[in-house]
Amino acid sequence: MKRIVLKYGLASGAVVVTLMAVSLTLTMSGRLDFQGSELVGYSTMVLAFLLVFFGVRAYREETGGGAIGFGTAFKVGILITLVTCAVYVLVWEIVYYGFYPSFLDDYQAHAVAQMRAAGETEAAIEAAGREMAHFAELYANPLVNIGLTFLEIFPVGLVMTIVSAGILRRKPAPIVAEATAS
Repeated sequence: MKRIVLKYGLASGAVVVTLMAVSLTLTMSGRLDFQGSELVGYSTMVLAFLLVFFGVRAYREETGGGAIGFGTAFKVGILITLVTCAVYVLVWEIVYYGFYPSFLDDYQAHAVAQMRAAGETEAAIEAAGREMAHFAELYANPLVNIGLTFLEIFPVGLVMTIVSAGILRRKPAPIVAEATAS
């Protein structure tokens, strides 16, 4: 199980990180706004977590002889998901603290511009600004940052794990006893 979990988890992590790098590069250069980046980001997560399905299927075929219960399929899938999440969180921490420490400031400016464009009152904009400033305070703590980053990707992987386990579960083929002639 360990080999399959690592193989598919790291491959899934590589997919999500590669596409995150492309999305962030486009966002930082101004060619992609935050809304587009969010859409690309979650689409990327779904694409990357397709490898959960393939990993569970590989485990079923290689280890289970074509059979796997929901519980075992879920276990394999959630482990692949956790490896993917760990890769995602690790890379985001490196990117955020090393290359894009102005992310929250840029996002806050974008959010305020969206609110103004939508005709929000100055009081509402100021209230949202206070909320964002409080969030930025929390996000400055690396443990909070790690937790929130994990919670950003994990639900997508959890859904893909449940769906994959449900689709791929298969009972072992019944053993047919040969009739013996006396």
